[in-house]
Amino acid sequence: MSERNIESCSFLCVHEEVVARVQKHLPEEGQLLRLADLFKTFGDGTRIRILYVLLQAEVCVCDLARLLGMTQSAVSHQLRILKQAMLIKSRRDGKTVFYSLADDHVATLLRQGMEHVCED
Repeated sequence: MSERNIESCSFLCVHEEVVARVQKHLPEEGQLLRLADLFKTFGDGTRIRILYVLLQAEVCVCDLARLLGMTQSAVSHQLRILKQAMLIKSRRDGKTVFYSLADDHVATLLRQGMEHVCED
């Protein structure tokens, strides 16, 4: 914001009690940046498709590749990003690695996001 815009704001009525109340509840800048990074991870269509599959079932890379019509290499790349963002987890059963959502928070974000985009 330019200084000119900041200066012009001084002529507006600032509601100090609202500003003070909201400031008490604002997260730290680092937390807000981590939240922004989380939503950036959700901002990719392929990753959303993977997460939505994992909302339905625990699957391996081969299952994901088949369901999404992608190569195993491309799926693995996206799984690495999702795992680094702590949105998914994996477990090994013999030679096969199965993937699932990390926790109920991820499922809730997906369900609420879908509910929001399906509203009339």
